[in-house]
Amino acid sequence: MDKARIVVVGGGPGGYTAAFYAADLGMDTVLIDTEPAPGGVCVWRGCIPSKALLHAAHTVALAREAEAYGVKFAEPTIDLAALRAWKDRVVGKLTGGTAQLAKLRKIRSVQGRATLLGPNKLEVKKVDGTTDTLEFEHCVLATGSRPVRLPFLPDSPKVWDSSAALELREIPKRLVVLGGGYIGMEMATVYGTLGSEVTVVEMTPGLLPGCDRDLVVPLAKRAEKLCRGGVLLDTKITAVKDEGGILKVTMENKDGAQTREFDALLYSVGRKPNSDSIGLDKTKVQTNKNGFIQVDLARRTAEPSIFAIGDVAGQPMLAHKASHEGRTAVDAASGKKAAFEPQAIPAVVFTDPEIATCGLSETQAAVEGKVVEVARFSWGASGRSQTLGRTDGMTKLVIDPATERVLGVGIVGPGAGELIAEGTLAVEMGARASDLALTIHAHPTLSETVMEAAEMFFGHCTHAYRPKKPAAPAPAKP
Repeated sequence: MDKARIVVVGGGPGGYTAAFYAADLGMDTVLIDTEPAPGGVCVWRGCIPSKALLHAAHTVALAREAEAYGVKFAEPTIDLAALRAWKDRVVGKLTGGTAQLAKLRKIRSVQGRATLLGPNKLEVKKVDGTTDTLEFEHCVLATGSRPVRLPFLPDSPKVWDSSAALELREIPKRLVVLGGGYIGMEMATVYGTLGSEVTVVEMTPGLLPGCDRDLVVPLAKRAEKLCRGGVLLDTKITAVKDEGGILKVTMENKDGAQTREFDALLYSVGRKPNSDSIGLDKTKVQTNKNGFIQVDLARRTAEPSIFAIGDVAGQPMLAHKASHEGRTAVDAASGKKAAFEPQAIPAVVFTDPEIATCGLSETQAAVEGKVVEVARFSWGASGRSQTLGRTDGMTKLVIDPATERVLGVGIVGPGAGELIAEGTLAVEMGARASDLALTIHAHPTLSETVMEAAEMFFGHCTHAYRPKKPAAPAPAKP
């Protein structure tokens, strides 16, 4: 029977970060994953291929819109095989890199599926058909999540989850996207730009449920043009039938029911944790009603030898959150005091325009009854935004008026995902609005909008007008 100081089950960003860090600390490490190289859903079938395709879609959109400032291109043509090959090369470079990094760290990588046999033992069914048993001192579960599939969806090659959509096997003439969340809208952006007549169906009153409405407005306006089949809100899909390769989709809203025909359907209605079928019943590990493994601040489960990180350990399901949890778990396993207590976890929707947030949102503040002040700066007043021909953006800060501390940041516009890091740092370090306002930002850049939003809070923004705050009363003379 093989033995290891620490075994990591799952090779996504959380899992391979944990394994790499453990090896860097000198721990004998085994990494088990179903894929041939570390990367997980994120690199193989999620974050990376989707962003590669979104970049291609953005390039097409730029070519089409350039005529507005005097540059004319012929209508872009899509070489689907070449685009797919480029996307696959990007994935291959990254997974090849992580495999090499694991090898350099002398991590024992095993391709297969692991099942716990107890608090210090697991079984691995390898891809070659053999089975191994492994004893460990510590185990980090990083088994990720999978798409939720609705029961009325038929077993049809025309019905896709996000992984199937990213294979880019075809550009369907008519595509219906079930779910107007971040995955659905990113895929709608890709396929709509590449030529599909996209219809988005969302059961709630707005796209990106949970996101502040003012951040969603610019995206919703562009989506109305991009999604030529319509953006149908407050609408449910109740039935789908595949009749000879044509999907007949029944939708219902307050106006009644209708059936429309589509060539493909992409469902993106959430994800669920991969906590079943991994042998948790052979341990003390507990899950909540939604299947998430319950952990403490150190990411330790009810079984002292077992940790859980990433999607399987709870929301938000974000790769960067998982990576930091992985380091926390390994620190705890190595005997250090460790706790995962971030003040802000950034989230980015890579649509056009992008939406990025961190910390307390305006919506959350209202629900929780917190007194906040929101300072907004419209990108229409940004010189850099004007030069890009994209003035539909906005940067806003959620501020505690009593302390002037920045509690949250929201940005919508091109490159919002690159700008949110400053906001995340501000929230994490407890920065005040004055810290952002007094920090010199390069001109002309989109990053200036963070500074100018902070200036708006004080009522002295250079490129926008807001009445000044009342001056504080002078102290009484003794």
